[in-house]
Amino acid sequence: MTDVARLAGVSHQTVSRVLNNHPSVRPDTRERVMRAVTELSYRPNAMARGLASRRSRVLGVVSFDTILYGPASTLLGIERAARGAGYGVSIVALERVDRAGVLSAVDGLAAQGVDGVIIIAPQMAAAAALHSLPPGMPAVAVETGPDGVLPAVSVDQAVGATLAVRHLLELGHSTVWHVAGPGDWLEARDRVHGWRAALEEAGAPVPPVISGDWGARSGFTAGAALAGRKEVTAVFTANDQMALGLLRALHERGVRVPDDISVVGFDDIPEAEFMLPPLTTVRQDFDEVGRRSMAALLRIINGDEPDAEQRASMVPPTLVVRRSTSAPRA
Repeated sequence: MTDVARLAGVSHQTVSRVLNNHPSVRPDTRERVMRAVTELSYRPNAMARGLASRRSRVLGVVSFDTILYGPASTLLGIERAARGAGYGVSIVALERVDRAGVLSAVDGLAAQGVDGVIIIAPQMAAAAALHSLPPGMPAVAVETGPDGVLPAVSVDQAVGATLAVRHLLELGHSTVWHVAGPGDWLEARDRVHGWRAALEEAGAPVPPVISGDWGARSGFTAGAALAGRKEVTAVFTANDQMALGLLRALHERGVRVPDDISVVGFDDIPEAEFMLPPLTTVRQDFDEVGRRSMAALLRIINGDEPDAEQRASMVPPTLVVRRSTSAPRA
């Protein structure tokens, strides 16, 4: 920093103010300092800055080992938001998402000196661990629902399901069948609630829920069971992977989509627009989840008490209409 100050013709305190984005520095001085920083290839010492500020500038993220699009995209959105805020991320990916695993992960991150933790807890067993976190650790939960234990950021899964069902009912379908995710997932539970509530609000019959496991194979099995039922004209699947399997099963049995059965998925995976036909689906804004969870955690780290809205931040999803849905045949 002394070398940068000498080259720029300023004090080392001025260099410090520039690097910390202090508003009192004149634009021409800031530009001169940054030219010197570039010329000397100066990089602030993160460890030294941490000692001075008593912060590590590292956040912990507890997730689980998965290739599922939703949780993996949530993790990526958090990492992007942290990087944009000048923080590094230490990730603990659990093989087993339960109370003991989550608490052990948080304890390990605390031992590393992280400034706070974000816990991606979409399963009921993981959400139960939030009641037992060590005191004094700034923490935010993601995709766990607004249960009040921690400030939480979630996509409004019930609203997403409602968008899907209303779209199909407005096209003229008398009801909508549902292929659900695993029963121990909070997201699957909320999508079932939204699906059922939308049907009941419209006075439409509520068919029995068909259980899936997020995988394409379970969607294929569901599609095989539904293909022979003439009363089925519309299906809402709880994620796009299951929709992919369902589309394959319907195709193999000569059921045309959307002429015979309309299909809506959830997530808007990158491949959704290239399915045959392109899939109507509900899109989740994972980058917004990352931004809000980072903002909530930084408020806690800075000593600000979150208000009621900040404690339960719900990110609205959007419906993406493609060619897998249409009005039912007469």
